[in-house]
Amino acid sequence: MRFILLLIARFLGSVQFTLGKMYYDGKGVSQDYAEAVKWWRKAADQGHALAQFSLGIVYANGQGVPQDYTEAVKWHRKAADQGYAGAQNNLGFLYYHGQGLPQDYTEAVKWYHKAADQGHALAQGCLGVMYDKGQGVPQDYAEAVKWYHKAADQGEEMAQFTFGKMYYDGKGVPHDFVQAHLWLNLAASQLTGPARDTAEKNREIVAAQMTPAQIAACITRMAC
Repeated sequence: MRFILLLIARFLGSVQFTLGKMYYDGKGVSQDYAEAVKWWRKAADQGHALAQFSLGIVYANGQGVPQDYTEAVKWHRKAADQGYAGAQNNLGFLYYHGQGLPQDYTEAVKWYHKAADQGHALAQGCLGVMYDKGQGVPQDYAEAVKWYHKAADQGEEMAQFTFGKMYYDGKGVPHDFVQAHLWLNLAASQLTGPARDTAEKNREIVAAQMTPAQIAACITRMAC
């Protein structure tokens, strides 16, 4: 009987989450963040990880509820403890910035690692930053490159930019203008606004220092 009740609760939680998502997105109903919060809370109280994660987001953003980072931490932690990678990443972010709890780089690294190990691209990029800067871990350029590369391969544009810079500076990888140009170009093609301008400027700085052979190699790879 307990197993049957758990199955029913899980089913109801999924329905409640979906209804909340419809209100949040305004699909099939008028957009209403407060209603989204109401239904997500019902699902979250039954242990629905995605609903818990969603509550963490709305509390952090002040959507349908007053902005409250302490509540954001509470709900992200519940989902993170269930292994939800998005919540683990966000909990790492909250620890990194000291929002809703004391700033703690070591804890930030711990949660970024949990999400990154599940393939979460943004967490992988953030973990790269931690190793790059030596925040919460000993500075380790090779480890930073490893995580930047994982995120960049998934299309995370800021990781692509930083990975390109690592090749330009020769940090954690051999100095390589062709690779630097390749990744900076990929980043520039995805970024917008000032970030894109910065990527394009760095790409041109690299291009100005490339030899004809390097330019030819770049063209051959169809990356420039």
